[in-house]
Amino acid sequence: MWDYSETVKEHFFNPRNAGAVADANAIGEVGSLSCGDALRLTLKVDPATDTILEAGFQTFGCGSAIASSSALTEMIKGMSVDEALNVSNQDIADFLEGLPPEKMHCSVMGREALQAAVANYRGEVWKDDHEEGALVCKCFAVDAVMIEDTIRANGLSTVEEVTNYTKAGGGCSACHEPIEEILTKVLAEQGKTFDPTAAPPPPAGKPKLGNLARIRRIENAIEAIRPNLQRDHGDVELVDIDGKNVFVNMTGACSGCQMASTTLEGIQQRIVEDLGEFVRVLPAQAMQTAAASAD
Repeated sequence: MWDYSETVKEHFFNPRNAGAVADANAIGEVGSLSCGDALRLTLKVDPATDTILEAGFQTFGCGSAIASSSALTEMIKGMSVDEALNVSNQDIADFLEGLPPEKMHCSVMGREALQAAVANYRGEVWKDDHEEGALVCKCFAVDAVMIEDTIRANGLSTVEEVTNYTKAGGGCSACHEPIEEILTKVLAEQGKTFDPTAAPPPPAGKPKLGNLARIRRIENAIEAIRPNLQRDHGDVELVDIDGKNVFVNMTGACSGCQMASTTLEGIQQRIVEDLGEFVRVLPAQAMQTAAASAD
């Protein structure tokens, strides 16, 4: 399981400024319910001084998303809109005394909502619409511009880090190749070389699990999920583990179900939370297809 700071827990269990601000004159909406996270930020800004008098949030998402939204509203109250725009996603994470790497996308979502709200206050159009061909991750609707900006702002260097900060690549993994291309481009601009074999070091104080302990934790996560599937006459079984890829076989009502991809995402989320590292959960057919291609 991930370790959360006491500040994160406090802002999750006792969120500040939850709900919409009455008479708000700045509204920023980011994310999508279909993608799992969404945030609506409302501000009341004094037109005479451009000072943020009140800030409120409505968040659909995990505990880290709620805590990040709560922290953001506390940070920006009393700031001018220009000062607020200088608040980075890392500032939000620092205010919370850190977020697990896999949850940094929650602070990025807060930063985006703030940018959208300020644009709305100024009568500008916040350009979050995807241009033709610019969408990189279809699972979570993340475009190339967001990925590039997040890499630059946070010094990212691996696909796993990009996934942690943007969620891009956290679903079907089909976009990993274009993410690598973006990393290659941005790192080259910085005089660096992208290394596809590199991986972020484990968080301080959390030694990497041994292979046996890692396998057992994945098995236990799947076993915890099975009763819920079995109640709907479905089931899941672990087939193989290959590095970051966890291959499973969906059986019963889960086999061929229209919601199978959503079920896989739920299984993946549970394993990631229990394991404390990013993995991809894929149907066993994907392993067989890869093996056939290799032959």
